[in-house]
Amino acid sequence: MPGKVHIPERENFCDMSRSSRKLQYSLAINEALRQMMEADDSVFLIGQGVKSPWYVGKTADGLLEKFGENRVIDTPVSENAMTGAAVGAAIAGMRSIVVHPRLDFMFYAFDPIINEAANWHYMFGGKSQVPVVVWGIVNRGGEQAAQHSQAIHAVFAHIPGLKVVMPSTPYDAKGLMISAIKDDNPVIYIDDRWLYDIEGNVPEGIYEVPIGKGRIRRNGSDITLVSISYMVEECLKAADELSKEGIRAEIVDLRTAKPLDKEIILNSVSKTGRMIVVDGGWSFCGLAAEILAMVSESGFDSLKTPVVRLTVPECPAPSSRMLEAKYFEMSGHIFNAVKDMVSRSR
Repeated sequence: MPGKVHIPERENFCDMSRSSRKLQYSLAINEALRQMMEADDSVFLIGQGVKSPWYVGKTADGLLEKFGENRVIDTPVSENAMTGAAVGAAIAGMRSIVVHPRLDFMFYAFDPIINEAANWHYMFGGKSQVPVVVWGIVNRGGEQAAQHSQAIHAVFAHIPGLKVVMPSTPYDAKGLMISAIKDDNPVIYIDDRWLYDIEGNVPEGIYEVPIGKGRIRRNGSDITLVSISYMVEECLKAADELSKEGIRAEIVDLRTAKPLDKEIILNSVSKTGRMIVVDGGWSFCGLAAEILAMVSESGFDSLKTPVVRLTVPECPAPSSRMLEAKYFEMSGHIFNAVKDMVSRSR
């Protein structure tokens, strides 16, 4: 079996004062991968384009040179085969990270992810683990059209046995990647390429962000905005404009789609009495629908007005740049929806 070294225990995930060092989101992922591969030589990376910035940005910079081709494996274009190899290696005792540079094409890998990895621990009565991270990257804009622009996180969140994490900050990108690698069963790690250049505080050492715990990104008392991944950025933009209108929006960054942090949502809604869920996926059977159902079931008495969901339009993404601007634009929609909800219920 591969040798392992001690990995420090989890730090307080809210204590960002430990570091004033700024790091890009993509480089935070890179640092998490490098540190975990240094700390545990059972950790390896496999996937398409792991040696190409065109595929994975800066997230894999320097890993091939440092760890070699046995631990940074650039594969042919075969999503099913490379994911199956990662799942098999995890069952055999390795800690696999398999990257899909286009989240859309994870559809080809549903058999090893859903039929095998998600079920294995249960089928063997908890005596067998599958420590695999299936890492998919959402691509938006750039005239990539319908087959390269889809956010399908709700599909994975539907499956028992899978955890689904979606960071929105560099701090969380690193901490959630480390938590995902250390988890003994499959974690779907989804990030958004539009986040790759943002900067934020990131401690230099190894730390974990707990899977299943959301975070209040902005305090407010008039309305709760619940979001995840890149759409948190759109909520923050809208909240800045809303504050000029005297409306104080509280922003809940879920960070994990499954398991869902119900407590942080319900606590916020009990304070504000209003909620809009903003999601980068589609509306029908999506993550936003699940959150609305949960609040209707468990927090209905706190509501002053019906809850609302804002998602991308219920149609495939266009390839025209002008149509893309309309399809993906969210902060203006959030601003208008919040103003309407607050004015009607005051």
